[in-house]
Amino acid sequence: MKELQYLNKFFVKYKWKLILGLFITIGARIFSLFTPQLIGDSTNVIEQYVNGEITDIDIVKDELLLNIGLIIGAALMSAFLTFLMRQTFIVVSRYIEYDLKNEVFQQYHNLSLNFYKKNRTGDLMNRISDDVSKVRMYAGPALMYGVTTLTLFVVVISYMFSTAPVLTLYTLIPLPVLSFAIYKLSVAINQRSNIVQQFLSKLHTFTQESFSGVAVIKSYGIEKMVQSDFTDLSNESKAKNIDLVKVQAFFFPLMILLIGLSNLLVIYIGGSRYMDGQIANVGVIVEFLLYVNMLTWPVASVGWITSMVQRAEASQKRINEFLSEKPEIENHTVEHHEIKGDIKFNNVTFTYDDTQITALKNVSFHLKQGETLAIMGKTGSGKSTILELIGRLYDVQQGDVLIDGQKIATIHLNDLRESIGYVPQDAFLFSDTIRNNIRFGYADATEEEVIEAAKNAAVHNNITDFHRGYDTILGERGITLSGGQKQRISIARAIIKNPRIVLFDDCLSAVDTETEEAIFEKLKEISNKKTSILVSHRVSSAKFADQIIILDQGAIIQKGSHEELMNQDGYYRQLYQKQLSEKDY
Repeated sequence: MKELQYLNKFFVKYKWKLILGLFITIGARIFSLFTPQLIGDSTNVIEQYVNGEITDIDIVKDELLLNIGLIIGAALMSAFLTFLMRQTFIVVSRYIEYDLKNEVFQQYHNLSLNFYKKNRTGDLMNRISDDVSKVRMYAGPALMYGVTTLTLFVVVISYMFSTAPVLTLYTLIPLPVLSFAIYKLSVAINQRSNIVQQFLSKLHTFTQESFSGVAVIKSYGIEKMVQSDFTDLSNESKAKNIDLVKVQAFFFPLMILLIGLSNLLVIYIGGSRYMDGQIANVGVIVEFLLYVNMLTWPVASVGWITSMVQRAEASQKRINEFLSEKPEIENHTVEHHEIKGDIKFNNVTFTYDDTQITALKNVSFHLKQGETLAIMGKTGSGKSTILELIGRLYDVQQGDVLIDGQKIATIHLNDLRESIGYVPQDAFLFSDTIRNNIRFGYADATEEEVIEAAKNAAVHNNITDFHRGYDTILGERGITLSGGQKQRISIARAIIKNPRIVLFDDCLSAVDTETEEAIFEKLKEISNKKTSILVSHRVSSAKFADQIIILDQGAIIQKGSHEELMNQDGYYRQLYQKQLSEKDY
């Protein structure tokens, strides 16, 4: 139960609802207790009539009719209170599920990119959906039936002891055996539950990756191989679930066996004591039989409750693993200030933790507010890493990154990121309308602002050609668009927020040179006083920049303007001449 202690704060939050539910439960169980007593009284009246102690049949009828009315009334009250009990406990469990899901989701957002490199999407989805649902079963049904069972045991057994102490002791003999069996089975269930959840995460991961990569799977014609792999994984998961079910299957037969034994003890011991005159009337035996059968479901539910608790603990343990993760990128200040856009790198060296690849080596440059910097170099030379450090997706390890003369770690994280418009190399679009994808950068944008941003990104005409225009729903990751259209919508999303710093990470690789030049002409018009950094493999994109740096294996090998670099014999001039000849060709 150690892992489930995390939920205590939610129980405290909704304590008054739970306390109300507890009192309602006690009331429901007290009313349910009336039925055996009234049936016992009715049996005694009939016994007295048979023995001649009561001679008037009308008295017997009146007594029986009164008891029947009371039984119906008590049953209705017990049913109504049980309804209220479910409304209380189950509703609270839904509140806890809502709070926990939001907490997990917020934690996912707080964690750094390194976390997502180490964990698969399918596993993350499983923990926030299936695992949280199993925890809800503990906070709702398990808690409700646990309280019901405990309350019923206390109320019923207390009354049984007050009526016939010796008979009660004999009746309860099977319960210690039941408790020991539950303990042993719970350990086995907990172990198997952990394994089941791990395999469920593997299934989620496999299916998520298969659906996301369905175009690749079809293009390579490997559907049968993927189906075979999925079948193997499903069979393994099925085998682990069957192992769990086999253990759980012991519970109910064991409960019924022990309850049946209690019934036999009541009949035999109770009958013997009645014949010996130690029990005054046969109604007590009838009452005890009803009490034992009233305890049948609570005792049987102990196994079910235990199973739910064990599975919830296994799930909460997996959730706690992520909730206990500390974000690598944290705010170190509460002070806010306006970002102007002056960017400076002083001898920055950066190594990725997961691969131990040193992406940047002693990189230094100074980009004043309103200037444009172009970064060029071979694949893997560290170009995108510079943009990630400016957005503080990672913290610099050696050297300093300064924004407006301040170390980047001392700037409020929200201020920094709200001032940046970032267009990633792999344009990610959401399964929503084109309008909402553009508005993602500025939720309060007007229709005119959305259209203006699309025009500046040279994608407006493409959008209007669609049957539903800006209301067109995109497939997952924008699969219904071409690569160039996705990139341009991603650019529109970045510039609509009117940021102080604009970062373009090779975001026009899928468009032709003419469209690229048209976009940059528009961007030059709207980027007045904006600091821009452009990562590109094309000289045609970089030549308009105020500064150009060339990276090779993380180090700067050339720096200067287009004219300065053209006067040097190096990578930039060679690339320019090569691309110029290709264009002419």
